[in-house]
Amino acid sequence: MSAYLFVHFRETTTPDGEQVYFALSRDGFTWEEVNAGQPVLWAYYGDMGVRDFTICRAADNSRFWIVATDLSLSYGMRGKYHHSWQEIGENGSKSFAVWESADLVQWTEQRLEKVGNEDFGCLWAPDVLYDEKTGDYILHWSSSHVSDHYENKKIFYSRTRDFHSFSQPQILFELPGKDIIDSAMYEENGRFYLFIKCSRNPGRIMLFQAPSITGPFEKIPAFDKSMLQIEEGLYEAPTAVKLDNGKWCLFLDYYGVKGAGQGYIPFLSDSLKSGVFVRSDESFSFPYGFKHGTILKITDEEYERIKNHTGSFCMVEDGR
Repeated sequence: MSAYLFVHFRETTTPDGEQVYFALSRDGFTWEEVNAGQPVLWAYYGDMGVRDFTICRAADNSRFWIVATDLSLSYGMRGKYHHSWQEIGENGSKSFAVWESADLVQWTEQRLEKVGNEDFGCLWAPDVLYDEKTGDYILHWSSSHVSDHYENKKIFYSRTRDFHSFSQPQILFELPGKDIIDSAMYEENGRFYLFIKCSRNPGRIMLFQAPSITGPFEKIPAFDKSMLQIEEGLYEAPTAVKLDNGKWCLFLDYYGVKGAGQGYIPFLSDSLKSGVFVRSDESFSFPYGFKHGTILKITDEEYERIKNHTGSFCMVEDGR
C-alpha cells in the first residue's frame, strides 16, 4: 500500500458539513481534496447527518465499509436535541450509519444498523479492527448507559463478520468515574494500542496497551508526557496510521477555535510502544479543516480510481 485515503467530515453550521468527505495523499503528509471538496456520500436517513467516521478494508480484500455516528448538529441541535449535549448523550445516535463498496467509488446507499438495546443512551465514534484469531471484526465505540444513569461514557465493543449482524455489546474499556470517548485501536508487533479521549479530569488524549485485542489495557505514561505539550480540553478524535517510512502518524482533532481554524494536527512517533509523539505541523498540509475521521492505506490503483472518478459515488441499490 503506497497511498492514503482520509474519510472525514467538516464542522460547519450547515448540513453539507456533516456528510462523507474523502481526501487523498501519496505520502500521508500532503493531502488533496476529492470531488472538488464536496461530499462524496450523503446521509438521507436517521438524523440526515453523520460524524466520526471509520473505514475498514475486508480481510479478503473484497469490499470496504464506512461506519459513522448518526448525528446532525446542524439539524438536530436546534430542535430535536434542544441545544443539549446531555440530551444527545441520552437519547440521540441510537444506530450507526453504514455504507459498503467493492471498489471505493461505488457505494451502497446509507443504511442504519442498531447495535445493542434501549439501555444505551448513544452510539458515538465507531472504530473497527480485524481480529485475526477469530476471523471477525471488532467494532468499538463510546456509549452512555442506563446502568450509571448515563453519567459516564465507556468504550463498548461488538463482533461482526458482515456489518449486518452484531454480537451483544460488552465493555472494552472504562475509567471508573471518568467520561471517555473516541476510541481508536491499532496492532503493532502483536500488541494492541488503544487511544481514547478523557473528557474531564484530565481532558486529554490517553494511550493504553494490551496483549489481547479485548484487553486488559494499561496506560503508557510516556504518552501522557508527550501530550503535556498541548492544551488540555481542546483535542479529540485520535486517529493514527503507520507511514511507509515506518513512523506512526497520530492525528488529533483540534476544536479550540470556531470555524475554519478547526481540524487535525499531526504528531509523529517511531513506534506506538514508545508512546513518544512529537507535534509536526510544519510537515503536513491540508486543503481545509478535516474533522473526525480515519485514514485507510490504499494501493496506487485505488488512489487513481478515486482521484479520477467523476459523477456519483453512490449506487442506488443496496448491493448485498
